[in-house]
Amino acid sequence: MANLWKKQRLRDTGLCRLGILFAVTFSIVLMLVSVPRTALNGSSIDDDLDGLDIDLEAKLNASLLSVARGNRMSLRLHRRNHFSPRNMDLFPDLAKDRVVIVLYVHNRAQYFRVTVESLSKVKGISETLLIVSHDGYFEEMNRIVESIKFCQVKQIFSPYSPHIYRTSFPGVTLNDCKNKGDEAKGHCEGNPDQYGNHRSPKIVSLKHHWWWMMNTVWDGLEETKGHEGHVLFIEEDHFLFPNAYRNIQTLTRLKPAKCPDCFAANLAPSDVKSRGEGLESLVAERMGNVGYSFNRSVWENIHQKAREFCFFDDYNWDITMWATVFPSFGSPVYTLRGPRTSAVHFGKCGLHQGRGDEGDCIDNGVVNIEVKETDKVVNIKEGWGVRVYKHQAGYKAGFEGWGGWGDDRDRHLCLDFATMYRYSSSSASP
Repeated sequence: MANLWKKQRLRDTGLCRLGILFAVTFSIVLMLVSVPRTALNGSSIDDDLDGLDIDLEAKLNASLLSVARGNRMSLRLHRRNHFSPRNMDLFPDLAKDRVVIVLYVHNRAQYFRVTVESLSKVKGISETLLIVSHDGYFEEMNRIVESIKFCQVKQIFSPYSPHIYRTSFPGVTLNDCKNKGDEAKGHCEGNPDQYGNHRSPKIVSLKHHWWWMMNTVWDGLEETKGHEGHVLFIEEDHFLFPNAYRNIQTLTRLKPAKCPDCFAANLAPSDVKSRGEGLESLVAERMGNVGYSFNRSVWENIHQKAREFCFFDDYNWDITMWATVFPSFGSPVYTLRGPRTSAVHFGKCGLHQGRGDEGDCIDNGVVNIEVKETDKVVNIKEGWGVRVYKHQAGYKAGFEGWGGWGDDRDRHLCLDFATMYRYSSSSASP
């Protein structure tokens, strides 16, 4: 009887130990699974930064290399930009006729969620690559990208964003001139814009990010530097209708025959307040900044005007294009679009103000954008003619800019972006 009791006790003890071992093992597995991918990625991008520095030394000109070496986060982002797209296991094959989508963002997570949710409902989105270009590194924005499961998605981060440089250029430095007239007193760095104001890193980051992104997407990324088709560009406060991708595919296919002089194709009218005319006709008009797309040949035309872009005294990339780059092409820069919008700008806060209480907007996370049945299917017909809008209102040659872009350091950094993937011994900015 005693032996039986002893055997039973040993059996219970063994089961108890086995249960404890199972519980501990399960807890460890659960903890590893729950660790955010950003944390895992964070450790990996810290590895061998010295090796990365050597690699960058062979690729960057002296001025860009100097900026990057002064910031460990910049080096980490350089490395992270080489990561493969996410979801390649879910979407291993991209369509040959794909229009790559580039979504450029800063730190408006409330808006970004709405844009990503609208993208998840776009028909055909799984056939293409989505590139999210970040101006700065923000965990909440990163988590939103990690939640995307509806297509291949690649993240890129500007390693020269003023938002990651706390005490050095392109951020704020202790020796920066701050107020009008400071430069005349000496002992500070930076020259003013045409209105006497000195640079604001928060403001100049808009133009810097756009230009860095364009050069990186077209010339720097393995995934796109050989892409000859169109690339569609949208922002973190653009809502896309379900028919947006199929419509832009249709427009880019029709453009050579319907509007051979058009440089681009747009999802929305240049007037951001307009939802379109609703006519049975295609429209050729001035290029807008909501849902615009163009191909490599147009990019080459833009890239050749790097000096005009980088030296125009306006912190807005789009106004710079309208007022100095496009006019230098020698002919009107038209874009082709449909008579009904497939994208809407809904932002109300930040540097790019929306439309107040009018039209489409977002308040407290609630979206007020009506999606009709016609917005869910391709609503562009190949048999339509083209209505051309000439002499439209807007920024044109002769406009001297709103300023904010007068500091020579910003202008030369901008020029360096134009040569960072086309480097030669003579390509550093003067």
